[in-house]
Amino acid sequence: MPIFTYKCKDCGEVFDFLMLNKSEKPKCTKCGSKKLEKQFAAFGVKMGASSSTNSSSCPTGTCPL
Repeated sequence: MPIFTYKCKDCGEVFDFLMLNKSEKPKCTKCGSKKLEKQFAAFGVKMGASSSTNSSSCPTGTCPL
């Protein structure tokens, strides 16, 4: 279930909306307007530590230098 960030074109309120199903339409949490603009949201991804002790970028160890 994705979470989208919207900005109301009427009052300027910025809010997050949890999309439970595709037919659900968001409305402003402050003024109730349906005139919304979807905002781009930044996110981060944490990668796990590599189990390889080889500092080479070659995963097989057979790549030409």
